[in-house]
Amino acid sequence: MRSLITALGLFILLSGDVSAQSADIRRQQFNVDKSALAIEGYDPVAYFTTGKAMEGKRDITIVQDGITYRFATIENRDAFKAAPVKYEPQYGGWCAYAMGAKGEKVEVDPQTFKIVSGKLYLFYNKYFNNTLKSWNKDEVRLRSSANQSWSKFIQVQSH
Repeated sequence: MRSLITALGLFILLSGDVSAQSADIRRQQFNVDKSALAIEGYDPVAYFTTGKAMEGKRDITIVQDGITYRFATIENRDAFKAAPVKYEPQYGGWCAYAMGAKGEKVEVDPQTFKIVSGKLYLFYNKYFNNTLKSWNKDEVRLRSSANQSWSKFIQVQSH
């Protein structure tokens, strides 16, 4: 009995450690600020429900695997909580075009986005360079390339 309790305690201790490591890895992979806030505080669910980029409220948040998301409404927060993978931006919230064209992590403008096959893609849009326009010209190839590039970032960070 004592060894079972010891083993269970060790399992719980190690599980917590793995979870903390996982959150640390995600914070390194994702495009977040110093406080681990994603999408510059924009509501990830609103892109899907309103078709617009909406800023989330400071008092309506969720921390998902170490990443903080803000929401415009409690309903959006609850929808995210029920299915976070459905609403999280692709490529950790980095520019989809840059990930596809060069395999690079580039900042985004949260107001420049596209939903493709039920997935949220964000894009760089500054200094007369709206990468969404370039993405639209060659989306199939760029998305395939971005998926390959992002999988390399995930593999490198998780080992």
